[in-house]
Amino acid sequence: MWEKSFQQWRAKKPPAAPAPLNVPRTPTGDADVDAQLERLGDADHLATDGHLEVYEDVHRGLRDALTALDARPGPPAPSPSYDQRAPSPSYGNRS
Repeated sequence: MWEKSFQQWRAKKPPAAPAPLNVPRTPTGDADVDAQLERLGDADHLATDGHLEVYEDVHRGLRDALTALDARPGPPAPSPSYDQRAPSPSYGNRS
């Protein structure tokens, strides 16, 4: 019974207009990633059925940014901070 009433109420109620969620986006320091995070704000002004396109676009952009990070050469490996010589013979003879 209540479901029929709900369906009637829902049929009379106009759909809500898109409204921003105002989710804060903290800059990461990487321009490519920050641009993609800002792109998420575009979904705030779209109806729900338009969100998927934005999310897929952002996902693709973030994936590309991560791939680009993997392609860059990294810093040189650190030199060992300890002596790699064999231990002195007296090491095993401690009392």
